[in-house]
Amino acid sequence: MIEYLSSLPGAVSLGAIWGLMAIGVYLTYKILDIPDLTVDGSFATGGIVAAVLITSGVNFFLAILIAFLVGMLCGLVTGLLHTLLGIPAILAGILTQLALWSVNLKIASGRANISIGVREFDVIFSQTNIPDTLWKMGIVLLVIIVLLYVFFGTELGASIRATGNNPKMSKAQGINTKMNIVLGLMISNGIVALAGALLAQYQGFADINMGRGAIVIGLCAVVIGGALFSKIAKNFAVRLLTVAVGGVIYYFVFQTVIFLGLDTDMLKMLSAIVVAIFLGIPYIRRTYWVRFKKWRDNRKLLKEAK
Repeated sequence: MIEYLSSLPGAVSLGAIWGLMAIGVYLTYKILDIPDLTVDGSFATGGIVAAVLITSGVNFFLAILIAFLVGMLCGLVTGLLHTLLGIPAILAGILTQLALWSVNLKIASGRANISIGVREFDVIFSQTNIPDTLWKMGIVLLVIIVLLYVFFGTELGASIRATGNNPKMSKAQGINTKMNIVLGLMISNGIVALAGALLAQYQGFADINMGRGAIVIGLCAVVIGGALFSKIAKNFAVRLLTVAVGGVIYYFVFQTVIFLGLDTDMLKMLSAIVVAIFLGIPYIRRTYWVRFKKWRDNRKLLKEAK
């Protein structure tokens, strides 16, 4: 048990990084109503770009910023494929993700992974110092949430939200829905790439396959946060925070599974089951729980009548 408890701070720090990535997923999945699969590629791109720059002597803050901008370019490609060529959003994301695997390999000069030794290079934080990672990730999440809250409160941000909520009505009101979709995808993938850059520094290496399954983890965090905190998440900033907390909870589950000695080959299936359960909770509440309450109330009335 002591070993399990000692591993929890690491799970929190890792969950916070993936929670940041999940915020990017939230922007497309919930705000734009687009299931964007670009994130599996742009997450790895952010990590690879940051690793290459840091190992080349570039300051880690600048490397993180460039990784964010490159992630925005990934979103731009998906957005243009969708809006200019009329390719369905989910397919446009798959095409960009597929192309990014080759791009990432070229950026890494043909290497499958790049090591960022904490003793050789300056990084923002590392898994060798968990307390340092925790407070720095807390600041990063707070800054990102505040910036997004302010941005989506502006006229442009509100128009992006309106585009995702009702594109036909937004277009009738003179809103450039295509531009908003592209911009939303750019912001989303920029945040995802930023998370990838942070993870590469945290774990000490970047891998071209590090984004595989990122969309599943992101959806897990979004769904878990939404299901557990739906009653209190009325404010947009709070909803973003619950997504980050969902990422932490996911990694608590992940860490618990490892501690219990369950087969790690089944972790992907466990992720799918967790997502399915939490996605089904709202439906269960609306149908089976309501029926159960009616049955319970009717039974109570019958008992009183007797």
